[in-house]
Amino acid sequence: MANVLENQLAAVASVIEKQLDDQLDRLENLDTDDLKAIREQRMKEMRELNQKKQEWLKNGHGVYTELADEKEFFEVSKKSPNIVCHFYRDSTERCRIVDMHLKILAGKHVEAKFCKVNAEKSPFLTQRLRIKVIPTIALIKDSKTKDFIVGFTDLGNCDDFSTDMLEWRIAQSGAIDYKGDLMTPPDVKKRAYINRPKKTIRGGYDSDDSDIDFDD
Repeated sequence: MANVLENQLAAVASVIEKQLDDQLDRLENLDTDDLKAIREQRMKEMRELNQKKQEWLKNGHGVYTELADEKEFFEVSKKSPNIVCHFYRDSTERCRIVDMHLKILAGKHVEAKFCKVNAEKSPFLTQRLRIKVIPTIALIKDSKTKDFIVGFTDLGNCDDFSTDMLEWRIAQSGAIDYKGDLMTPPDVKKRAYINRPKKTIRGGYDSDDSDIDFDD
């Protein structure tokens, strides 16, 4: 069995090595026209990204804002498919901790709309999304509620979690772009979250891919 496994690993390594060699050969043999095409494609991608950023900023991305009411939430949802929405209550101290981190992340991730909603002033929306614990962060990707961060359990179950830790947890939903390792949380010394269930348990509610009817 050990020999079979070694042979399989050797075969895989050989294939990967050949693929890398082929890629290096192609790069070494690029002519002027190839380099020009690559450069033009890269410039096109940069222009498209810049246009997207301008549109995001126009729709209020880049800053962490409070939504006035449920109507504004649905208006934002029509313009911004990727949303990080904090449901808060004035009397809850932990909500101020969430505010501090989300203000930082809003400026870093303009691809998503960062906002907050007063749960007590938005009973219809709070009930519809089955918000039971404050603070709760709703993570919306491509106009679907993909996940919820309920309290601080997923963040190490402590109040002094880092902004990087919250960023990593939000990125699990795909609502923001993340260049780090999604498999490894940045706060490696805090292990309480490692055995987190794949789907957040919220009174039996499965939050994955839940639709929000934006026409309401």
